[in-house]
Amino acid sequence: MAKIIRLIPVNTVDARLADRLAVCIEERFLTGVRIERSLALARTALNATRNQLFAPTLYARIARGFPGQEGFALALTEFDCYKTSQRYLFADADANTGTGVVSFHRLRPEFYGEEPDPNLLFQRVLKEAVYALGRAMGLRSCHSPRCAMHATSSVFETDTKSPNLCEACLGRISRARQ
Repeated sequence: MAKIIRLIPVNTVDARLADRLAVCIEERFLTGVRIERSLALARTALNATRNQLFAPTLYARIARGFPGQEGFALALTEFDCYKTSQRYLFADADANTGTGVVSFHRLRPEFYGEEPDPNLLFQRVLKEAVYALGRAMGLRSCHSPRCAMHATSSVFETDTKSPNLCEACLGRISRARQ
């Protein structure tokens, strides 16, 4: 049986975006998706110097807030996130715990001085959610720039990739789930 995917809003996340994301993820991974209760996280959890959230700290909070849960967990947050090897990230995951994160902060058009665009934001979040879940499931980054598993370092790269896995990554996911 396929493991469930749990979407975990951190503080407040647009419910319509989360609902739409759940449907799209279910279609791509062919498994159940459940939106969990929000995980409350105070601003004091941020690195005071950087004003960013350290992604592994979020993974630990999820493990404490949702103990003994099966499947994969994907946190959705407005906080700007980073990890030791990256100054910022759009999405990240820990395959050991099956936990990932998508940060909306730098995916928003407003971050780049553009007008708000809910549809563009959703497309970016979807692409990065597929990437983070793939990483949580043990996939490596893909060399194909169109594949959702292609690691991106700019939002413009995110915009050019597909919200779907390439044939090679689909095969890897299928083999990993058997």
